[in-house]
Amino acid sequence: MMPFLFLQSKKADAFSNQVIQRGAVGNDVIELQTRLKNIGFYHGKIDGVFGWSTYWALRNFQYEFGMPIDGLAGATTKAKLVKATKYSAQTQKPPNNSPNNSPNNSPNNSPNHPPAANTPNGFSSNDIQLMANAVYGESRGEPFTGQVAVAAVILNRVNSALFPHTVSGVIFQPGAFTAVADGQIWLTPNQTAKKAVLDAINGWDPTGEALYYFNPATATSPWIWSRPQIKKIGKHIFCK
Repeated sequence: MMPFLFLQSKKADAFSNQVIQRGAVGNDVIELQTRLKNIGFYHGKIDGVFGWSTYWALRNFQYEFGMPIDGLAGATTKAKLVKATKYSAQTQKPPNNSPNNSPNNSPNNSPNHPPAANTPNGFSSNDIQLMANAVYGESRGEPFTGQVAVAAVILNRVNSALFPHTVSGVIFQPGAFTAVADGQIWLTPNQTAKKAVLDAINGWDPTGEALYYFNPATATSPWIWSRPQIKKIGKHIFCK
């Protein structure tokens, strides 16, 4: 994570008093996205539309700063953002005549819009199904955060130069996942596993960019214990 800039913004550039939540549009969302991007949490377009990518960027910010994780930009979250970032309203103008500025034209605007509509970043329905199978086979007894974490590890591997660059390549890499070795990869996943995959695809990584995980109660490989550990979620330890 890049170093934080502890600068107090001028009052004229500060957020309004509204609580910003998914589905919101306008200048407050532009400021939110800009501040989150300034410190490396948000990687999408600064378009003033509070969609899923903004939502998960905000949750990750709240998680890393030890705040209640609710995906809402209320007074406490906004105050923390103002202290941790710099922002100038003069340099961030809403795009003119952009369909994203219209609530009626934004696919992310409806609070009932499912993450599946975002199936982003080039992941196919087959990729999502295969990841759900892997998550279910590997972690169906884990808390929901732990299931998202397993999905996040798969995505982190896809994005890493150390692993294959496809979902199927990562999952079926020899020796990579116990569920493949023992056949549990072919169990029918439930909706929780599918939701965990979609949440991970939409940006939630509770692992802190882990590439590996293991259950310390059952792990037999001395090598996995040598990996730098990041955190424990449920029964799994996640590491680099």
